[in-house]
Amino acid sequence: MNISAPPQPGPVPLGSRPAPRTLRERATPASRPRVPTLAAYACLLIGLIDLAAAVFPGFRHNRVRLLAGQLPGGTTTVASVGSLMVGVLLLLLAHGLRRRKRRAWRAVVVLLPAGGLLHLLRWHTTAAAVVSFALLLVMVAYRREFYALSDPRTRRRALLNFATTGGVSLALGMLITNAHPDHEVGSPSLEERLRHTAYGLFGVEGPVRYTSQRVGDLVGYSLGALGLITLLTTSYLFLRPEKPRAELSAGDEERVRELLERHGARDSLGYFALRRDKSVLFSPTGKAAIAYRVESGVMLASGDPIGDVEAWPGAIHVFMDVARRHAWVPAVIGCGETGGEVWTREAGLDALELGDEAVVHTADFSLGGRAMRNVRQMVKRVERNGYSCKVRRVHDLDDAERERIADAAARWRGTDIERGFSTALGRFGDPRDAGCVVVTAHQAADEGAVGAGEAGSEGKVTGADDLKAVLHFVPWGPEGISLELMRRDRTADPGLNELLIVAVLQAAPALGIRRVSLNFAMFRSALARGERLGAGPVLRAWRWLLVLLSRWFQIESLYKFNAKFQPEWVPRYVVFPHSRDLPRIGLAAMRAEAFLTLGLPKWARGPLRRRPGAAGPTRPAPDAESVAGPDGS
Repeated sequence: MNISAPPQPGPVPLGSRPAPRTLRERATPASRPRVPTLAAYACLLIGLIDLAAAVFPGFRHNRVRLLAGQLPGGTTTVASVGSLMVGVLLLLLAHGLRRRKRRAWRAVVVLLPAGGLLHLLRWHTTAAAVVSFALLLVMVAYRREFYALSDPRTRRRALLNFATTGGVSLALGMLITNAHPDHEVGSPSLEERLRHTAYGLFGVEGPVRYTSQRVGDLVGYSLGALGLITLLTTSYLFLRPEKPRAELSAGDEERVRELLERHGARDSLGYFALRRDKSVLFSPTGKAAIAYRVESGVMLASGDPIGDVEAWPGAIHVFMDVARRHAWVPAVIGCGETGGEVWTREAGLDALELGDEAVVHTADFSLGGRAMRNVRQMVKRVERNGYSCKVRRVHDLDDAERERIADAAARWRGTDIERGFSTALGRFGDPRDAGCVVVTAHQAADEGAVGAGEAGSEGKVTGADDLKAVLHFVPWGPEGISLELMRRDRTADPGLNELLIVAVLQAAPALGIRRVSLNFAMFRSALARGERLGAGPVLRAWRWLLVLLSRWFQIESLYKFNAKFQPEWVPRYVVFPHSRDLPRIGLAAMRAEAFLTLGLPKWARGPLRRRPGAAGPTRPAPDAESVAGPDGS
């Protein structure tokens, strides 16, 4: 569902600064927006040709040689090693050029004249040198197109570069070693070829011998060049000053809390801006802020901007300026309708409906009536099994109780990876989060001895009660709370999640809470419309696909679980520049939520494994048995 920018300002004034008509008008200061892309493809093509000319001897004796001879890093036999190094480096730099990175431009500007001088000094040919310097002039003429600053970095990237570049070098080295069968002495085995390649990357002579001294030198120098590239790029990434990833400073956190104190009731996701692995940008007036994190070149915000709506455009302009300077793709996940309208109007972005948030108004909630029969029966059954609930503010817990709940929630996480970004706070029991609400389920030891015995390996019985489940809510203004954490002991009876939610909804009026935000249901409207009478074939096919995906992602189960409590469905949107950016934004969102992890293996992560403010799961879904009816169906 697209949100079109309204032709006239809405009922809320949005500032007097004129907004650009399109994203390109705001985000691209230069007059040739396609130059970086064309330059990147040119580097990619030149690099591939240079690699082919260096690796495959037959390539140098066909018609492509006429083209390759006019490119930087010539492809003659004498220059094969140089061609190989230039080709690999251009391949590594192509992605940076496409993202307008200034450092990539500087490296290419160095490589082009070096290649041209190599032509003049070694082969006494001027045509290729002229092409090299012509390309250099083009890059210099359009230098304003390459303005982007570097991304946040850590030394973990050096280890990742060593693994990837080393693997590519080993593969290319095997091709080089096997590219000269007519000049080999004997018939080396695969194991000998592999050892020769590995030794050559470290500059050591291997077991494979060649009848031609020139071929032997060519293979040896090429392998040494690949190893040198791996060493230099890894050393550079490891030794350069570390630039920390996103982190919420104490001063920024204090300013965000002040904004939430005045305007926190506007958005149920506002409190999650206090995650400490996010950065925050403020409007020039300081009356609005946007929290974000950068993942895979995507500048990802979540929820609506925080603060006064009139100051939102100023914060959005700052956000877009930072995205432009770094050539990041700006995106927002989970913003509300008002936020989506302001984003599309002020930044020239587009928006799609992502799903719906389930909001329950406590004054209207009741277990009576036929619609609540399943929930009512499940709650009564769980209570008969000896379970009871406690609903408290975090400031009402003593230190021992806080530690006990936090330890239990960590044991029940179910995965080694901490998840969460848009709807997870990532901590429990912090003194500054004293206004949060925690709901715990307990089973009396004398009535659940079997269950308590089974849980002995995962939890400990304290006093007369055994802690079995926990919900954690963050403040949503003075009269609301938003679900942040839902975990339970896997050995406990099904239906505990329903019991906990009913308990907090019934206790909410006494705590001054009028509305409760539950789980977010992705594609809820498609699931609901697809199962109605008269739904068309396209809608039914879309619903069938979502149900199929629910086997791996809890899409339908979240919708059905939320629907049990008769909530108000509040739409949420994803905001993006172009449709072609959606796959990239989706991958970035999955990385931010830790559903997709790309990094070191578990055994190698060590102290680097946990990032600042690592979160619990993103509004975790209830277990499958909690979605079923009272009869288990």
